[in-house]
Amino acid sequence: MIAPLRNTRYVLLALAVLLAACATQPLPLQGQFTPITPREAAERDSTGALVRWGGRIVQVEPQTNRTCFEMISTRLGSDGRPYWASDDIGGRFIACRTGFYDPALFEKNREVTFTGRIDGYDTRKVGGYEYRFPRLAADVVYLWPLRERVDVITRPAPWPWWGWW
Repeated sequence: MIAPLRNTRYVLLALAVLLAACATQPLPLQGQFTPITPREAAERDSTGALVRWGGRIVQVEPQTNRTCFEMISTRLGSDGRPYWASDDIGGRFIACRTGFYDPALFEKNREVTFTGRIDGYDTRKVGGYEYRFPRLAADVVYLWPLRERVDVITRPAPWPWWGWW
C-alpha cells in the first residue's frame, strides 16, 4: 500500500515541476494590465491605468527618496522582456520608484520592465522637441540580465565525394 502512495507523490512532484516550467513570465510581472502604449497614454489622459511597460534605459535620475528612469518603450515578449532589436518603439515614458537604484548597474540601454499605475505626465525636452512623458509610479522594477552575444560559425557543405550517407 505504501508503494502506490510513493508513486503518486513522484507523479505529483513531476506534474508540479512541469507546470512551473510553463510559467513564462517572472512572478513579479504577472497580472492583468491595460493594453496601452506610452505613446497612446501621452496622447490621451490615462491617469490611473495599471500598465506593464518595458524598454531600454535612456537615463537614470537618483533623487532624494526615489529613482526615476527615462525609458524608450519597446514591445514586450511573452515573457515580459523587451525586444532589444526592435525599431518598433511605443514612445517614451518615465518610471519612478522609491529607493536608490544605482546608475552604474541600471546603465544606458539596459532592458527593464516595470509594472505600476500612470500617475501623471511630465513635459521635457528631447533635443529641442517638447515631449509629453507619461509618468509611471512603479510597483516593480525588473532588470533583465544582459544578453550574451554568440557568434555562429557556419561551415561549408561537405564535398560531394565525402558521401551522402
